[in-house]
Amino acid sequence: MEERILLSEKEIPQQWYNVQADLLKPMAPPLNPGTNQPIKPEELYPIFPKGLVAQEMSQERWIDIPDEVLEVYRLWRPSPLCRARRLEKALGTKAQIWYKNESVSAAGSHKPNTAIAQAYYNKIEGVKRLSTETGAGQWGSALSLACQFFGMKCTVYMVKVSFQQKPYRRIMMETWGAEVHASPTNLTDSGKKILAEFPDSPGSLGIAISEAVEDAAKHEDTNYSLGSVLNHVCLHQSVVGLEAKKQMKLAGIYPDIIIGCVGGGSNFAGICFPFVPDKLAGKPLRFVAVEPKVCPSLTRGKFAYDFGDTVGLTPLLKMFTLGHKFVPPPVHAGGLRYHGMAPLVSFLAAEGMIEPRAYQQKEVFDAALLFARTEGIIPAPETGHAIKAAIDEAKAASGEKVILVNFSGHGHFDLASYDAYLNGKMVELELSEEALKKSMGEVK
Repeated sequence: MEERILLSEKEIPQQWYNVQADLLKPMAPPLNPGTNQPIKPEELYPIFPKGLVAQEMSQERWIDIPDEVLEVYRLWRPSPLCRARRLEKALGTKAQIWYKNESVSAAGSHKPNTAIAQAYYNKIEGVKRLSTETGAGQWGSALSLACQFFGMKCTVYMVKVSFQQKPYRRIMMETWGAEVHASPTNLTDSGKKILAEFPDSPGSLGIAISEAVEDAAKHEDTNYSLGSVLNHVCLHQSVVGLEAKKQMKLAGIYPDIIIGCVGGGSNFAGICFPFVPDKLAGKPLRFVAVEPKVCPSLTRGKFAYDFGDTVGLTPLLKMFTLGHKFVPPPVHAGGLRYHGMAPLVSFLAAEGMIEPRAYQQKEVFDAALLFARTEGIIPAPETGHAIKAAIDEAKAASGEKVILVNFSGHGHFDLASYDAYLNGKMVELELSEEALKKSMGEVK
């Protein structure tokens, strides 16, 4: 059997798949925090373009991908589906481990799948600048690239601990023309409020989101752009799973287990959602979502309405949450340090369709190192979570189980994290029950 399954340029999906069309019951809608009533489309227009708001609320199964977006996708899509034979051999397993390699994009991750789309829809509605947050820097770099392609300005609020740990991600964003700030900053009321209470705050995605949303709300030429969590982001990422489905069919196989890491949930949604109709139709398919033990929204969070940001500027979303004021310990997987989970992912988890799992960071790096030394690609720390789960599943498998992993990004700009791991300087962090109860005190 082939080691890599490739598709031609003509086989890039022409439509995004919207899982909302196939849910057995409707999701709880986002709420206006002032009225506690379902949010109206026009209430989102101050920070999002109408095209994306329509996608956010759409119940249509298939949504056409604009030609201008497809033109950029062709720079790296379709991405290869690869079999990790050397990893399988090292594990001594009969299971097949396949990974969808999203690290081949210019930004090195799956994030441009939605960044390109979001920049396009903002551009055609006359928006001049996008503001956003980023954790590890993968989303910030993707949006910086997208804004450069469409002639727009980009402002990125980068979580401070990642800003310090991952300087090359910042340089990458600046190379593509973005203005990057370590969040929390003194540039926004949200940032000033956090710094007044916690002067040494390491930052969090929730805080950075507050700053980026405030920035967009205060400037008429600026919209906000989010790299995960929202329905339209999950929609754009469906190209990953749609391609994987076609590639596995060409290989004459079908997955038993599909695995992705989860922070906000977009790469997991991208690989899994196109397979949801199969599972609903009775296929014995397992979806495994993997998160850090110190940011365990799915494994220890509460399924409830909460803000998507720390200060409380966003609509209320029904999701698994650790509380919007939760600030995760500074693990190296900065892209997974978010207090909540995508409402769509949360909904499927609440329905029992997703198996959540959590790991400590040292065991994640053990798995990532084994993958790097067998398959040759250095995984991002976030991606290492999915690889760890794949290794565990392969070890436990009886017979030739087929495991599909979303290789969401490479770790070429995360080498400082590997340096800490390789030299015994990586500290294992814990999340106490007391800290968790405190952060979730306002969640009803």
